[in-house]
Amino acid sequence: MEKNLKQKQSAVIKIALFGPESTGKTTLAKQLAAHYETAWVPEFARDYLQQKWDREQKICDVDDMLPIAKGQMKLENEKLAVANKYLFCDTNILVTKVYSEVYYNFCEPILDAAAKEHEYDLFFLTDIDVPWEKDDLRDKAEGRETVFKIFKKSLVDNKKPFIKLTGNKELRLKMAIAILEELTTAKSLGLSSTDFVQIYNHGIAIANIQKQLEFLKTGISKTVLISPASIDNGVLKISDADLKDKADLFTSKKQSLTLLKFVPASGAATRMFKFLITFIEEYKLGTESINAYINRKKDSDLSLFIIAMNKFPFFELIDQKLRAEVVDFDSLENDCKNYYFIKELLSSTAFNYANKPKAILSFHKYKNTIATPIQEHLYECAYYGTSNDKSQLHFTISEEHQSQFEEIVSLVKNDVQEKFNTTVDVSYSYQNKSTDSIAVDLNNEVLRDANGALVFRPGGHGSLIQNLNDLDANIIFVKNIDNVIHNHSDRIALYKNALAGILLELQQQIFAYLNLIESKELTEKEIEEICSFMSLKLNIKVAVSSLPLSEKLQYLKTTLNRPIRVCGMVKNEGEPGGGPFWVLDKNGTVSLQIVESSQVDLNNEDQKNILNASTHFNPVDLVCGVKNYRNEKFNLVQFVDTNAGFIIEKNTFGKNIKSYELPGLWNGAMANWITIFVEVPLVTFNPVKTVNDLLKPGHQISK
Repeated sequence: MEKNLKQKQSAVIKIALFGPESTGKTTLAKQLAAHYETAWVPEFARDYLQQKWDREQKICDVDDMLPIAKGQMKLENEKLAVANKYLFCDTNILVTKVYSEVYYNFCEPILDAAAKEHEYDLFFLTDIDVPWEKDDLRDKAEGRETVFKIFKKSLVDNKKPFIKLTGNKELRLKMAIAILEELTTAKSLGLSSTDFVQIYNHGIAIANIQKQLEFLKTGISKTVLISPASIDNGVLKISDADLKDKADLFTSKKQSLTLLKFVPASGAATRMFKFLITFIEEYKLGTESINAYINRKKDSDLSLFIIAMNKFPFFELIDQKLRAEVVDFDSLENDCKNYYFIKELLSSTAFNYANKPKAILSFHKYKNTIATPIQEHLYECAYYGTSNDKSQLHFTISEEHQSQFEEIVSLVKNDVQEKFNTTVDVSYSYQNKSTDSIAVDLNNEVLRDANGALVFRPGGHGSLIQNLNDLDANIIFVKNIDNVIHNHSDRIALYKNALAGILLELQQQIFAYLNLIESKELTEKEIEEICSFMSLKLNIKVAVSSLPLSEKLQYLKTTLNRPIRVCGMVKNEGEPGGGPFWVLDKNGTVSLQIVESSQVDLNNEDQKNILNASTHFNPVDLVCGVKNYRNEKFNLVQFVDTNAGFIIEKNTFGKNIKSYELPGLWNGAMANWITIFVEVPLVTFNPVKTVNDLLKPGHQISK
C-alpha cells in the first residue's frame, strides 16, 4: 500500500466525524478542538476542489478520489504530531471511498483497502436533522436521507465503532463531550472502542461498569449487624383496636390520594418445579419403582407431590388431557400415571409449567374457575387499592410475556370492575437493560461470547427501583407475585389498610415538621420535640445537641425529607430470606434495614449468631410514600446504598463466571429511606417457592 495512505500510530484518541456534507461535521470538529485545546483536521477535499474551480476545471471526476485521499491522510498525520490527547477529523478517507462509490460506482483498490484498514477510536455519525446549507462545490439538498443511509451502512459493513449524533449544534457538542469522557474512561479500563460502543448502546454508564469491575475484583463489604429488630426494639406491634383505627384513617383519606400496587412478576417458575425436573431427568420408567427412587434419593418433596396430586389446582386439566391422549389410561399402573402426569406438566410441548412466568400458573381452585396470581392481585388491588373509582396495578415483567399477562387480565377485568365498582388500569414495565452488569471470569477478565462481544447479565430485582421511580402515586403497595392467598381478601385488606394508615399518620407529622423547619422559626423546645419524634416513632438515632442551629436544621431537614416505607414483618418460622435488623454502615450510622443472609459474614460467629437470633421475617409486604412534603416525587435512585449489592457466580457457556447484582429492591435499593417495621400475622404471607407450597392452607379451599 502506498506510504502516503498509511496512518500514523499515536496515543492520541482519534475521532472521525462522518456523514454526508452539510451535517455540521466541520462546525463540531472545530468546537471539540476548541473545547479540548487540541488540533483538528480540516477537510482537504474542500481546498482541492476549490483549486480546480479556480482553474475553471469545474468537474470533479473519479481520478480525483485518490489524490484527495492522499492529501487527507497527509494532513491528518501532520495534525496528529501536534495534537493534545484528542484529534478531531472533519472527514477521513472512508468518506472519500463512499463518495467514490456513490458518484462513480467505482473505488480505486488502494483507496478501498486503506479506508477499510484505517482505524479511529470512534466515529461520530452526524445526522441529517440539521438544516441543509448550500455548498457551491458539491452535494445537494435532494437525496440526503439516501446518502445518509449509505454512510451508515459503510460503517456497519466495515465494522467501524460509531455513535450517531443528533440535535442542534449545542446539543451535539454537549453529547459528544459526554461520550468522549466516557470513551476515555473505557480506554483506561482496557476496553476497546467496539466494547465501548456496545456498552453505550446497552445504555450502561461507563462509571457503572468501572464500579462493577472494582466490586468484582475487590469484593463487597458485608453488612455489619448490631442486633435483630424485635418487638419494642425496631418492630412495632399494634393492638386490634389500633389496627382498626389505622385502617379507618387510611380509608377516610384514600379518596384524596393516588394509589398504586407494584408487583415484581418477571421471574420464571423454574425453581418451583426443580425437584420434579430432576425426577424427569434421572428417573427411568420400568427400571425401578417411583417409591424406590424416592427412598434412594430421600426425596420427600416428590413423595408429597404424588400423594396430594389431586389437590393441585391444575390436576384436572392435566388429568383430562392425559386421558384423552393415552389409550386405556385407567389400566396403567400408578407409577406410569404419575410419571406421565409430571412429564406432561413440565414438557415444552405440553404444559411447560417450569418455563412459564409464575404469574400465569394455576394457583387456586374455586367453584367455577381456576385463578392465577395475576387474577388474585387484580381482585386484591381493587379491594384495598381503589381510590376515586380507580384501581391501578403495575407488573414488572419480561417483555416476551406481556401478551400472556394481557390475555389473563382481559378474562377477569370486567368482573373485577363490576364487583368493586372501579375502573381497573393495568400497566407493565420491563427491567431496564441499562441496569445490566458486565460478566467476568474467575480471573476477573471480561467475559466474551463466541463473536467476541461482551457478556452482560441482568442486575437483579434491585434494578426495579428504576421502574418504581418511573411511577406516579402518593402511596405504592409493593408485594411479590407469588404472595397471594385463597379467598381471604378481608383479612389481607385490613392489614394493608392499617400499614397505609400508619404511613399516612407518620407522613402527616413529618410534613408538618419539615414545613416548620423551612420557616426557620423553631425554638429549642420544638427542636427537642422533633428529635424525640424521630427517635421514638421513626427509630432514627439523633445526635445534634452540639451542632450550631443552622446545622441542626439542615440535619433534621435532610433526615426527615426522605421516602418512607412501612414494612409488614411476620414472626420467623424458618422461612429462607431476609429479616429486619439494626445495622451499622461505613459512616457509623445505625439504622433499620432488611438484610438477606447473603449480605452477612457467616464466617464471623458473632454476626452469624445475630442473624440466627432474628425474631421476624420479611414477607415483602411494603407500603411506600414516594412524595415529599411539597407533593413532589422523590428521585428514588438517590436513596440507594450502592455498596450493598451482591456478587454472584454462575455457569455460562460452560464457564464459571462472576457478575454484580444491584442492591436488592427492599434491601440496599431502599437503604436510605425512612423505615418502619410492623408485625403482621402469618395469614398475610403465603409465598409459593415450590409447587408443594400450593398445598398449604392459604392456597386451598377453606372448609
